[in-house]
Amino acid sequence: MAKSDIDTIKSVVKAHWPVTTPGAKAKRYVGEFFDLTRRGKKITGKVEGNHGIYTVSLEVKAERLSSACSCYIGAYGNCHHCQALGFTFLQDARAFKATRAKSLKSVRTPEDLNKYLNGVTLEKLLSELKTKGITQKAFAESIGMNSRHLTSVKSCELRNRYYNELGAIKLACLWFLEHIENKK
Repeated sequence: MAKSDIDTIKSVVKAHWPVTTPGAKAKRYVGEFFDLTRRGKKITGKVEGNHGIYTVSLEVKAERLSSACSCYIGAYGNCHHCQALGFTFLQDARAFKATRAKSLKSVRTPEDLNKYLNGVTLEKLLSELKTKGITQKAFAESIGMNSRHLTSVKSCELRNRYYNELGAIKLACLWFLEHIENKK
């Protein structure tokens, strides 16, 4: 019998942090997260930290744990907030609301659009543009953006750090996908 996504996340978190209790810094955050969600093998949550609210995510990819936090040391998941999210999941996996990505075809309202944009990464949209023959550099130049800045926006999103223009860039990608002819 195949493991469920929940069981897979639990086993990988336990393998990544084989201790039975979190470290002293992480302990104070365990169980303190809000906006807890699970989409497949990815969990996310928000927690009040020393410098504001941090967005934390853990994802299982090929039986390995990938993590990120928006705190100043958690860009690549090497912070106590990531460990605390993992232990929060082990403590009560049911607290994480299961969500599914909204399909673009099902978008009918501004709320639907917001859910869709939150569920799709800029990296995925740029990849779809590439299949139409539109490079990241060509896209960036056409919307008046430096291609290095676009690369920064894309990589920061994957580490739970968000530029203000992220939503607008995603909308521009959607417009291109809908209106620009395939160059291939």
